Amino acid sequence: MANVVQNGQAKRVSNGAIFAGCVVFVAGMVGMAYAAVPLYRLFCQVTGYNGTTQRVEQYSDKILDRTIQVTFDANISPGLNWEFKPAKAVTPKIGETLQIEYTATNRSQKATTGSAVFNVTPMEAGAYFNKVECFCFTEQTLQPGQSVNMPVVFFVDPAITKAEETRNIKTITLSYTFYPSEPAKPVAALPEGQKAVDKKL
Repeated sequence: MANVVQNGQAKRVSNGAIFAGCVVFVAGMVGMAYAAVPLYRLFCQVTGYNGTTQRVEQYSDKILDRTIQVTFDANISPGLNWEFKPAKAVTPKIGETLQIEYTATNRSQKATTGSAVFNVTPMEAGAYFNKVECFCFTEQTLQPGQSVNMPVVFFVDPAITKAEETRNIKTITLSYTFYPSEPAKPVAALPEGQKAVDKKL
C-alpha cells in the first residue's frame, strides 16, 4: 500500500514538473516573439541587411571626387489618412553629408499618430547609407490639418566604391512608409494626498 501511495505522489510530482516546464517554455516563446521585432530591427541597422540603413553618430571624414544620385520615396499604409511627400532627388559627392526633409500632413479631422519604417534600394547599398539623424521608428502625432517637416541627415560611405557588389551603383533610393500607431500613454500622476505622504517618507 505504501508503494502505491509513493508511486502516486511521484507521478503527481512528475506531472507538476512537466506542467511547470511547459509554462516556462511557453512564456519564453512569447517573450522571444515580442523581442524578435526590435532585435531584428537592431540587427538590420547594424549590418545594413535587407536594405536597412546604418545609424552613425558622426559625419564622414572623407569625401570623394565622385557623385552618386540619391532619390527619395514616401508611402502611407492603409488606415492612416496622411499626405506624405518625399524630398527632391540630390546628387552629393560620396562621403558628403546632406540634410533633406520629408513632409507629412494629417488630412483627417482628428489627431493621429504614425511611425515610419524605411529601406534602401538596391539592398546592397544599405550598409553604406549612413544616417546621422532621421525620424524613423519615432512616433509622430499630428493634429488635424497639421504639417511637419521631418529632416534626414545622411551620407554615403566612401567604402561603397570598393566593394565588388556596390562599386558600380549609380543611384540609391531611400524609401519610408508610415503606419498608424497608438500614441504612448503618459505615466499617471499621483494624487495630491499620495504626494504628500511620499514627501514625508
